[in-house]
Amino acid sequence: MSNKESINKTRKRIRNKIKGTSDCPRLAVFRSNSHIYAQIIDDVSGNTLVSCSTLDKEIKDMISSSRNCEASIFVGEIIAKRSIQNKINSVNFDRGGRVYHGRIKALADAARKEGLKF
Repeated sequence: MSNKESINKTRKRIRNKIKGTSDCPRLAVFRSNSHIYAQIIDDVSGNTLVSCSTLDKEIKDMISSSRNCEASIFVGEIIAKRSIQNKINSVNFDRGGRVYHGRIKALADAARKEGLKF
């Protein structure tokens, strides 16, 4: 089994357990080799409530590289601030089939530090 197949299998297993509702939406994190993306999703209505990534203009200006933990920390802080402005205080964390380590962990810790509850 290749790494991509393994990640997709894990992603599918996680998505069967984690559901985002309007009371407690899902914080979905996607990490590519170049960037990191975070979305807060209400799965019941199928809407993305808040999103942020290393491609956002305000983050692009603050970071030198989008491939490191420093960039993930900025994304975590900004997604937490935007969600709290939209009156979303608690979320279910969806790591997207990746190991809770490195850039994924840095994003989660930064979001928690800004006041988002998992």
